[in-house]
Amino acid sequence: MQNWITEFMEQFGYFGIFLMIALENVFPPIPSEVILTFGGYMTTISGLSVVGVVIAATAGSVCGAVILYGIGLLLDVERLEKIIDKWGRFLRVTREDIYKADAWFDKYGYWTVFFCRMVPLIRSLISIPAGMSNMKFSLFLIFTTAGTLIWNIVLVMVGAAVGESWEDIVHYMDIYSNITYAVIGVGIVLFLFLFFRRKRKS
Repeated sequence: MQNWITEFMEQFGYFGIFLMIALENVFPPIPSEVILTFGGYMTTISGLSVVGVVIAATAGSVCGAVILYGIGLLLDVERLEKIIDKWGRFLRVTREDIYKADAWFDKYGYWTVFFCRMVPLIRSLISIPAGMSNMKFSLFLIFTTAGTLIWNIVLVMVGAAVGESWEDIVHYMDIYSNITYAVIGVGIVLFLFLFFRRKRKS
């Protein structure tokens, strides 16, 4: 996949970066680390500029995030209520649990979106609960763009700084991603354990 991504970017330049990043947001298995660091490296061997790569990547990322936000709107709380009414007794989840989660996201959602835009995998998926909670779209765009911009600037500039060694950065980012996935996995297991234990006690 990495070779295909880099070849596509070499052929289509800024548009290739925009499209790859947009797809990366909708299909998280596509690694943004490869796109951004290679994009930075391309600025040292082509007519592309760091600013141009950052703008193209940020535009593509926000575009992908908006698509997932729209999907979240389709999966709003009312639809979840119907699912819970039908399957909640098997999942041990109630409407009250949905309301609590929605209220939490209403309170902390903007900063959650901002920081999660800098976390592998979660950076894409966070747009869905933002849509589900009907987060104000203008604020969603602001916090999404801000978090995305930081992530993009750092990786593009690192790619430009290391030049031909950009793949070494991808290697270290893979380690960071794997650690992140492990932490997320442990967190989910711990959350489910505590959630169901509380349910049994109640």
